[in-house]
Amino acid sequence: MKVGIDSYCFHRLFGEVYDDQKAPSKNISMEWFIKRAAELGVDGVSLESCFFPSFSSSYLSEVKGLLDEFKFDRVYAWGHPDGLEGGYNEAAFDDMMKHMEYAEAIGADVMRVCGASLMFRFRDHEWMLDTLTRMFQNAMPTAVSKGIKLADENHIDFSSEEMLRLIHQVNSPNFGINFDTGNFMRVLDDPVEGMKKLAPYTFSTHVKDLKPQANCGVGSWHFFACTPTGEGLVDNLKLAQILKEADYKGFLAMEIDYLHEDYRNGWSDDDEDKAVEASVKELKRIAGIVG
Repeated sequence: MKVGIDSYCFHRLFGEVYDDQKAPSKNISMEWFIKRAAELGVDGVSLESCFFPSFSSSYLSEVKGLLDEFKFDRVYAWGHPDGLEGGYNEAAFDDMMKHMEYAEAIGADVMRVCGASLMFRFRDHEWMLDTLTRMFQNAMPTAVSKGIKLADENHIDFSSEEMLRLIHQVNSPNFGINFDTGNFMRVLDDPVEGMKKLAPYTFSTHVKDLKPQANCGVGSWHFFACTPTGEGLVDNLKLAQILKEADYKGFLAMEIDYLHEDYRNGWSDDDEDKAVEASVKELKRIAGIVG
């Protein structure tokens, strides 16, 4: 079992600062992230497209060269924050299709996509699932021709049963899920039960660990806030074991979106980095057990 990091762990340092977060004293670059991942000795990285400063062929070639230098497995991540907006945004579909070219340019054979997000979780799920089915079916010929698998993330929007339905409706070997362990918990769906259904269709992961945050309302999306892996409520060892049994070929990509207050030092510049380092250590332990 391989271990990796999603670049969204460092979103605050990339310049995306939530309203209730403190901005860092300096920002990082994509190159810094890739080199830091290499220092931590991981096997792969998931690169969020929203943090790319350019999509020129020369820049993408530089990124690919750096990834190749470190022999990284890689996932290209499109769709932050709202992706296809539950099917309501046809223009976003065209953008998704364009980004397949960028995924191909950096040598990624898996592209994380977002069909929806927490902003659409109270919309008509029947309509969204059927509309997203049409959109993803229309994307499949291009994905197949480029040898890219689209991994739709459960983005605090759909349950595991709904994600399974979407996968069955699209009905393509090039369409599956980016299984986010924490986001199922945030819609009160058991991640372990979800993985039992979805492991055969999992192309990539976001390994989150979560626990409730005392100074946060239950209605907030980050009431369940991120901890370093192994410090929260998610049984990531069990999830990895289920993936192993399903012959999962990807890596366990740890992710942090909103760091729990217990692991922050006033939003210092290295809060996230410390949590990432601890998470990588735990994921390596899990990978060692799973084999």
